[in-house]
Amino acid sequence: MEFNKPRGTRDFLFDEMRLRKEAESSLRNVFENYGYQEIKTPLFEELKLFTTKSGEEIVDQLYNFKDKSDRELALRPEITAPVARLYLNELQKTSSKPIKLYYYGSCFRYERPQKGRFRQFWQFGCELIGAKSPEGEAEVIAMCNDSLNELGITTADINVNHLGIIRGLFEHFDIDTSTQREVMVVIDKGDKELLKESLVGENPLIENDELNQVLIKLIDLVGDKSILKDIEELIEPYEEPKAAFNELKELVENLNAFGVDNYTINLGVARGLDYYTGIVFEVYIPELGAQKQVCGGGTYSLIKVFGGQEIESTGFAFGFDRLMNAIEELQDEKELKSHIDVYVAPINDSVRSKAFEIAQTLRRSGISCDVDLNRKKFKKLMNYANNLKVEKVAIIGPNDLEENKVTLKDMKTGDQDLIDIDNLTTAIKGDE
Repeated sequence: MEFNKPRGTRDFLFDEMRLRKEAESSLRNVFENYGYQEIKTPLFEELKLFTTKSGEEIVDQLYNFKDKSDRELALRPEITAPVARLYLNELQKTSSKPIKLYYYGSCFRYERPQKGRFRQFWQFGCELIGAKSPEGEAEVIAMCNDSLNELGITTADINVNHLGIIRGLFEHFDIDTSTQREVMVVIDKGDKELLKESLVGENPLIENDELNQVLIKLIDLVGDKSILKDIEELIEPYEEPKAAFNELKELVENLNAFGVDNYTINLGVARGLDYYTGIVFEVYIPELGAQKQVCGGGTYSLIKVFGGQEIESTGFAFGFDRLMNAIEELQDEKELKSHIDVYVAPINDSVRSKAFEIAQTLRRSGISCDVDLNRKKFKKLMNYANNLKVEKVAIIGPNDLEENKVTLKDMKTGDQDLIDIDNLTTAIKGDE
């Protein structure tokens, strides 16, 4: 009988897990430097949490099931909705605003596996709850940018937009909610030819040529802060989008204050979901080709969708797996150091108990080490230590022990020093 991992999942072995843990640690450090604290939510939630957020059509993409009490549940496909549920259950009445939280965990979607897309994947993200302002949004984007720099990803392009500009135009031309949603979904696909066909083709979504022409011109505007003037000229005849445009200008000013200069204003960045209310942004790594988007974020009013008070959040989520792809693509492959600092090698059975004692002393002093458990011959022990790429081996021999000493061997240089056992920890740490 043969057993294989489920389709769309992966196994991670030692070296890959070390690289993932390093990246995870780097992200945690950046987030916590910005004052964010970690939370955890269940791997599964009530199915209605996700259908309320995204509509019944999302069920086709979920791992959903009934439990033994006939409750409708689903493995989480993302973590934004669980965070909103957590806020309503635990934080709404007890925490002062703003709330800064972050999360890291696996998510599940029943989709066709392909390059860069799996059925189990990981997200690392954050929520700034109750601080809707251009400076709050700018700080979130700055944290996103610092995270990428900390990972050694220096080619990121952060594309920003304010959905209130387009929504303001919809309001001015009295476009119904259903049509607005259809147009935003098309814009969200990022296909400008499809958008033009949808607006000025044979069966236009909007029967208003003035609005259609303005939308097509807006979506074509992509560039640095100099295009703000072009946007302003396009919306000048309409009052409703101007407040959102002013917020976008403030965001750009604050991004400069936070030291973020690798941004692109792109009015084609959109969301097809109604609860997005303000700034939206996406992060692209050009070297990843078709899978270049590694992050999406924005400002939204999701908590109200679940029956809570009107409160806006700004957040983003990294596709952690794509971040790892970017690190692999952009950085030279580095040789990993050994996962332990020292290997303890007893020469024969007579010193085995003392070797265990020494290993425990080292471990309790914060030195990672391994010790022979298979009663290997000494030559095989040294070959094994060499295969581990360990830098130092503590050789435990009966003659040395008579003098309360061990031999510490540097595996790179071949140098050996006779060290008093009481000074072994100091000697190892002193060489780090």
